[in-house]
Amino acid sequence: MLAIRLPEDLEKRLDNLAKRTGRTKTFYARQAIEQHLDDLEDLYLAEQRLTEIRAGRTRTVPLEDIMKRHGLED
Repeated sequence: MLAIRLPEDLEKRLDNLAKRTGRTKTFYARQAIEQHLDDLEDLYLAEQRLTEIRAGRTRTVPLEDIMKRHGLED
C-alpha cells in the first residue's frame, strides 16, 4: 500500500484524466511509476558502471570487438 500527496494542480490533472477515460487515478499512478522506475533503474545502473570503469574495477570493450564477435562487421 502506498499513499502519496500530490500538488493540487497535478491531482486535478490526474482526476480529469481518470474521469475522461473511465480509468482510476490508481491505474494512471501505477502506470507512471512503472514506466519511470524502468528509466531510473537504467540510469542508476549506468552511473554505477561508469563509477566502476573510472575506478578501474571493470573494463570497456571496443565496439569493433563486439561487432566482430557477433558477426556484424562491415
